[in-house]
Amino acid sequence: MEYLNFKLIAASVIYSVIGIAILVISFIIFEKMTPRTLWREIMEEHNTALAIVAGAFMLAVALIISSAIHG
Repeated sequence: MEYLNFKLIAASVIYSVIGIAILVISFIIFEKMTPRTLWREIMEEHNTALAIVAGAFMLAVALIISSAIHG
């Protein structure tokens, strides 16, 4: 029953929400720094390299956030 501790579950949910918010904010900043809109480049121009870079950015920031949260 140690795993069903309400404080641990609440902390995990709160940290997850904070982590997702930081990830979204950092992606918005990343999109503002690029000269063109990412969505148009990826979907209309079929820029696969930009899609890979955007995905790698999201994974890198997610790993940093999860490491910071869970130690």
